[in-house]
Amino acid sequence: MTVDDVAGYLNKPRSWVYGNWRDEKIPFRKVGQSLRCRPADLEKWLDEQN
Repeated sequence: MTVDDVAGYLNKPRSWVYGNWRDEKIPFRKVGQSLRCRPADLEKWLDEQN
């Protein structure tokens, strides 16, 4: 998933995702100059937040 995909999924602005991906430990990986996140990793992270 791209940053835009994650922002839409979390119902947050793109700027929030970029601003918080390190602090919130959203499971992104850098691919070249882009951030990517696996849907399963995002679901696991969400489960851990509650």
